Amino acid sequence: MIPSFTFFATAGTVENVGATPVFTDIDPKTLNLDPQHAGKLLGADQQLQEKAKAIIPVHLYGQPADMDAIMELARRFDLTVIEDAAQVLGAEYKSQKAGTIGHLGCFSFFPTKNLGAFGDGGLVVTNDDSLADRVRLLRVHGSRPKYHHHLVGTNSRLDALQAAILRAKLTHLNDWTGARQEHAAHYDERLSNVEGITLPHRSYDRTHIFHQYTIRVAGGCRDALQRFLKERGIGTEVYYPLPLHLQPCFRHLDYNEGSLPESERASREVLSLPIFPELLPQERGYIIKTIEEFFTESGI
Repeated sequence: MIPSFTFFATAGTVENVGATPVFTDIDPKTLNLDPQHAGKLLGADQQLQEKAKAIIPVHLYGQPADMDAIMELARRFDLTVIEDAAQVLGAEYKSQKAGTIGHLGCFSFFPTKNLGAFGDGGLVVTNDDSLADRVRLLRVHGSRPKYHHHLVGTNSRLDALQAAILRAKLTHLNDWTGARQEHAAHYDERLSNVEGITLPHRSYDRTHIFHQYTIRVAGGCRDALQRFLKERGIGTEVYYPLPLHLQPCFRHLDYNEGSLPESERASREVLSLPIFPELLPQERGYIIKTIEEFFTESGI
């Protein structure tokens, strides 16, 4: 079980191991997997209960999902919890590091992440010795010793150069996170009175490390605002414009528009603003002023 509102890789990994993704809707505030909806799906379908093996909460944009509810759901239905922690390195849920609460936690070091390498890379963590051993095997074609293959794995080793870069950058991660949080607080302060947008929600029991600062733009104006900002030299991004259950490659799963309304609504409204640590105060001020201008000129 996975949320529909996330990057494609979450679903791609499920499909690539021969399993079938079951898409859940999201909490409209945090935009993370809604455990209540997942519970309703499982409770209403005996066949799904028997076949379901795992649940993959995605900690979207830098804020952890509701892990207490997700872990309880996993206990009820005997599910393995695989945390997609690609966007949440350093965030905490009730004083526990996100990515360390479930059975497995998967982190990304893609160059645009809060801790990014100069190429692709990632990390898997677990407290389960047997799972750790299996992951180690899978990362080197299932080989142990060399040229003796117990599993069909992949070449997923982190090369030494990327590891060295990450090790050097790791010492700056807390400072970079603090800068992102400072930018977010300033956005909050200045944009809180702009009608037509909803600011990122912060749950009281977890931290947000703002991999993205993502607003929601109501009234079908998101694309117009994005164009307005682009014309004035401000880059933004939509993460993600089409939820997974409506992707062409999953048509065979028979989801229709309206199946997961919160995921679909989010895909029409979200817009991520610049939030990188090196963002200058004058740049940040220009972004805010331009957003205010859009809503003033458009009369929304």
